[in-house]
Amino acid sequence: MSLSRPQMPETGQHASGVSERLPSGQTAELFEVLTDQVGDDAWLRFRFLAPSISREHGTVSFAEAEADFEHLCTNIALPYMAHHQLKTDVVSIALLDQPAPFGATDESVTQFVDAFRVSTGACVWEDPW
Repeated sequence: MSLSRPQMPETGQHASGVSERLPSGQTAELFEVLTDQVGDDAWLRFRFLAPSISREHGTVSFAEAEADFEHLCTNIALPYMAHHQLKTDVVSIALLDQPAPFGATDESVTQFVDAFRVSTGACVWEDPW
């Protein structure tokens, strides 16, 4: 697995730090976009800070956050890909209650992840696991 960080725009709607109000009622902030190769598939990993999913003080469960994943894929990932002219096989959306390095194990971090294929300009849920 190799990771790289696409150049984030200096300003604009989809720059790092963009906040998005989600269907669950929580707010998430984009903090990292990574490219990755998993087997034959190219992945774009969009990582968002979402403090409301915290195990200790959170108010949003995975079930409540399910609609948030498609919302973020459609409203953040797809426009980001179009802006940067990126193609991918899989879009991964991760919600973390606090920043953590990708791939690191930290039991104090709550993380929810879902994945999508992009088909005819839409995010289609995929079970990559």
